[in-house]
Parts: sequence; structure tokens; C-alpha cells
Amino acid sequence: MQDQAGKVILVFGGAGGIGAEASARLASGGARVVIADLHAAQARAKAVGIVAEGGQAIGVACDIANPELCECAAQAAVDRFGRLDGVVNCAGISKPHDSISLPPADWARMVDVQLNGAFYVAQACAKRMWAAGGAIVFITSINAEAAFPRRAAYCSAKAGVAMLTKVLAIEWAEKRIRVNAVGPAYVATEMTERNIAAGNINEAQIKARIPLGRLAQPGDVADAVSFLLSEQASFITGHSLYVDGGWLAYGYF
Repeated sequence: MQDQAGKVILVFGGAGGIGAEASARLASGGARVVIADLHAAQARAKAVGIVAEGGQAIGVACDIANPELCECAAQAAVDRFGRLDGVVNCAGISKPHDSISLPPADWARMVDVQLNGAFYVAQACAKRMWAAGGAIVFITSINAEAAFPRRAAYCSAKAGVAMLTKVLAIEWAEKRIRVNAVGPAYVATEMTERNIAAGNINEAQIKARIPLGRLAQPGDVADAVSFLLSEQASFITGHSLYVDGGWLAYGYF
């Protein structure tokens, strides 16, 4: 875990899954963490847990599909801790569906959360980093590059975030705001467990497809996030780091 001592880091979607692990690990590295989540009570409970372990954290409510709420979350970090140094966007949804019958509302909601929300988060937080710089990390997916059936909206949105990462990185470099992404393969989170239970994912087949032979753990992704937020990544921007166990490299049958 990289040293994050004294930094103020805002984690969207920080109440569960990858976001919860990232929040805890960043706090253990000395960061002051703001956990923003659609589930406000869970965000506050996670913050209380971090404080009980000796860290500094607060929890706030936020739906990243609402730009005004993204502004409020970013301002909450500044109001509580005086500045904003880093941002991680882990908020997302998964709802596989046949493309031929995909309801327009479901397509719109997926794009609104995964792509529009990523932009709203970045825009709100960059405004508060404009003078001193900072780092933004999006959580994308191997689906930014690898197409899966029944995931037209999800794959399209994640590919959009990968390109958004590059555009914002070059546009905001002069302000010393670095923008990167971490793209995991399947991660052992509550959302993945729900998809396995619903029959959307065959766990045995997925493990067989990953060269390293297992699902990613939230900590695998959190380690990559922490690195990209750290000064050790100070010359890295516009990059997508795939934490996929070799998924994208594997082209055999």
C-alpha cells in the first residue's frame, strides 16, 4: 500500500465492494477519506469503522448520475478537510440483458451511471483541484476492450470511460491533474456474487478463462488504485491499468 499520509481522497461508491476496500486501504495509508455512496447509511457506517481503527473519514450521500450531488460530495470533502487531493470512482451497476429486447430506460440508466456519472464526478472534483493539482482514478473494466454478449450498454459505457480518461488527462495535465483508470476482470464482490446466483455468470468457466486461475479480490484492485493516486505514479496519466489476471492477454481457445 502506497503512503497516502495527509491526502484528502474522495471515494465514490465507497460503501461496498471495491470502493469499501479502497476506502479502508487508503485510510490505513494515512489518507483522510470521504466515502460518497448512493447508500448513505452504509457510507457513514463504513466511515465510522475507519475512525474506530484510528483513521479519518466521513460518509456522505451521492448518486453520481446527478451532477449537483457530485458537486455537493466534492464540496463536502473541502468543507471537512480543507482540500481535495484524490478521487476514485467505484460507483457502478451491472444488469446483463439481451440487446434485442433491452428497454431504452435500462440502456439510459446504465450509460447515465457508468459514463455520465464518471464525467460528473471528474468535473466536480477537478474544479476543487484546479489550483493545486491532484489525481483521479476511474474504475473501468476489461469490458472497455473485451466485448461480452448481453452487455451492450455496460461495454459501451466502459469503453467511453476509457476514452474519457485519455481526454481529461491531456486536457487537465497543465493543471497537474492526473487522470487514470483501473480495469479489473471479474472481482469477488457482492455484485459478482449476485450475478453468479442469478445465472448471469458461470464462476467455473470464468476461472478457467483467467490465466491466473481465480477471480480478482477487491484488494488487488485497491492496490492498483492506491499506486495511481500516489507520487510514485506522478508521471503516469491517461493510462488504463488492467488488473485482470491475464484476461486480455490471453488469445488462445
